[in-house]
Amino acid sequence: MNVHATTTPTRTAAEQALVDGFAARVSDFPGDAATVSARDEAVERLKAGLPTRKVEAWHYTDLRRLLAKVPPHDPTAGVEPLAPVLPDSAILAVRNGIAEAAPAIEGIEIVRVAEALAEGRMASLAPLDGDDVVTRLNTAFVTDGFDLLVAEGQDIATSLELQNLHAGGQVHARFGLKAGRGSTVTVVERQAGTGEALSSSVSEVTVEDDASVRWLIVQEQDAGTSHMAQFRARLGRNARLTLFIMNAGGRLVRQEVRVDQSGEGSDFQLRGVNLLAGEGHTDVTMVLDHSAPHTTSTELLRNVATDRAHGVFQGQIRVDRIAQKTDARMACNTLLLSDDAEFSTKPELEIFADDVACGHGATVTEIDHDHLFYLMARGVDEKTARGLLVKAFLREVVEELDDEPVVEALEAKLDQWFAEHG
Repeated sequence: MNVHATTTPTRTAAEQALVDGFAARVSDFPGDAATVSARDEAVERLKAGLPTRKVEAWHYTDLRRLLAKVPPHDPTAGVEPLAPVLPDSAILAVRNGIAEAAPAIEGIEIVRVAEALAEGRMASLAPLDGDDVVTRLNTAFVTDGFDLLVAEGQDIATSLELQNLHAGGQVHARFGLKAGRGSTVTVVERQAGTGEALSSSVSEVTVEDDASVRWLIVQEQDAGTSHMAQFRARLGRNARLTLFIMNAGGRLVRQEVRVDQSGEGSDFQLRGVNLLAGEGHTDVTMVLDHSAPHTTSTELLRNVATDRAHGVFQGQIRVDRIAQKTDARMACNTLLLSDDAEFSTKPELEIFADDVACGHGATVTEIDHDHLFYLMARGVDEKTARGLLVKAFLREVVEELDDEPVVEALEAKLDQWFAEHG
């Protein structure tokens, strides 16, 4: 008789720290019975191990290898407040995992996530698919955040800034927004902190019929932080969503974008800037579903990588059989500023409709030496000339937002990054 023994792979230090950390904190997490069950299920899946490059969705980000250490949560960590990215924004801050008192904003109902979890009003804790490790991690450990409801027909003049801040350790936040029919709103999602940390965040947005949402993600984590984030959205009929992502920090960053254009006539615009330096690894992975006819989308990412940084963009556009007259365009352009920097791109189209206009493209290159020579021949030194060319490459995307205060604020972030890494 042959006996075949099966062995469970030895957990990495990070995997064991996640399991032990959950056991130590589980009694303090907010949530009703259903939430507790969802947390337990999420941890059981995490116990099986973090994904490796053998998992297609994580092929370029071997999380089991790259997530080398998970620091413990520090309940005593003091987090300094941050001024908003956009002047005069209303700030809704989560500091060290605890949401602060929110300001009253006319036309918006604001609920703390901790309260919603405790009362069983937060049903969207389930992962989207079997590879959705970001949601599982967040579901297991989430402590607080904000859930926003914009009333129908409201034009919210004040921009909102949702902050997830830390001073090391662990923070896990969740944000939700439901933009009622015909409403408009601008939201800045700020992910920032100092010191060695593990941060996770899941943002869920519903844009109802004829509503318009502009959502800006500004990620500026410390060089010692691992940041796992997901933005998911559903668009109604004639709804419009503009998403801008700026990654300007972090040791290990995974930013997922999951969008379902389920409403006829909806429009989705994604613009992104990835500023990569040091030995950081930043992965932007997008899955976009065109599941209704007459929908449009355009995705444009610009990336700059220097030192030994590694960047990733995986972009998949899926067009359902009923989504006739879809118009979808995607492009990813990268400048490598050092011989050791890398960028991996994987654009995909999966089309089941026959009356569509879809396309994608990707480029990875160095600074054009003719352009550099042109500037230097007119008296501009080489370092300044390189900076001008790189900034022009990135600002083209920022300026597409066509809102002077927003453009100025984001360009200031670009200048700050170049001052530190130029």
